[in-house]
Amino acid sequence: MKLSVVMPVYNEEKTLEEIVAAVLATPYEIQLVLVNDASRDGTRKILDRLALEHDELEVYHHDINMGKGAALATGFKYVRGDVVLIQDADLEYDPGDYPLLLRPILEGKADVVYGSRFLGGAYVRVHLFWHYLGNRLLTLVSNMFTNLNLTDMETCYKVMKIEVAQKLDIQSRTFAVEPEMTAKIAKMRCRVFEVPISYAGRDYDEGKKIGLKDAFIAIWAIVRWHFAG
Repeated sequence: MKLSVVMPVYNEEKTLEEIVAAVLATPYEIQLVLVNDASRDGTRKILDRLALEHDELEVYHHDINMGKGAALATGFKYVRGDVVLIQDADLEYDPGDYPLLLRPILEGKADVVYGSRFLGGAYVRVHLFWHYLGNRLLTLVSNMFTNLNLTDMETCYKVMKIEVAQKLDIQSRTFAVEPEMTAKIAKMRCRVFEVPISYAGRDYDEGKKIGLKDAFIAIWAIVRWHFAG
């Protein structure tokens, strides 16, 4: 089984080398696709160096900042593995959870697996109350439209068979990509599993990028992709 890991990257020079090392340390044949979304720090230079040092890495650069969804859309064009996994670059999500995430697919039970921060992983940093409430609210609204029963629609950890990834045709440029993917996965009638994951969330002082505006955009995306053909 070959695992394609798609990692959007924006201004993550402090965490980049550590997260790449953690992904490559997992016990799988890895294709690591990193998409630099026009970072303004030293990210580009680090990525280019890492690509020379590791054959598993493929690095692509956006000339302008386009958003997480656009970075994922770019990365999905180049995946060649049997399974595709989305990984953030900020160390909030632990690649040590890959065996848990992959197991339902490898056992033939699932087409898609979501890693939930709310099912109780090995360790979970206490969430900011309003951020926690926003996540739960967005998941509830998404579930109402998709008829899924997820606990964490907004999770970074979405893992899917290559056939599913190739059909997603991601259109959203921003964090609205999460409800877009969820709506499309539901319409495909995929077998969806959730598993508990560890989570070491950042606060805004530590570099967290998502805010209240993104929540309103996500609600609009939930409605939009429910009614889209």
